[in-house]
Amino acid sequence: MNIESLRDYCISKAYVEETFPFGDDTLVFKVGGKIFLLCGLDKPDRFNVKCDPEKAILLREEFDEIQAGWHMNKKHWNTVFTNGRLSDKQIIEMIDHSYDLIVSKLPKNKRSI
Repeated sequence: MNIESLRDYCISKAYVEETFPFGDDTLVFKVGGKIFLLCGLDKPDRFNVKCDPEKAILLREEFDEIQAGWHMNKKHWNTVFTNGRLSDKQIIEMIDHSYDLIVSKLPKNKRSI
């Protein structure tokens, strides 16, 4: 999955906001004001997504392309490299998981997503 496809998929999700809060070189996607995916435009072959801690460990053990989140809370975030053996379907599943985790933690009045 290239960065254009990644962006298109993220912004197609309900109530997603595309922002650059960390400067012009870090693309950030939020839902309900909370980050669910970050991608450095200078390193478009990887991105960070939130992940359930137990699932994060299993994914890191199974795939070399999934590592503890770079510059993130390593318990809750994974860095995913898109230039390896991960399929687009697997990448989309990780994006969806991150998005769903964030939505599930939003206050009830913001959860109508």
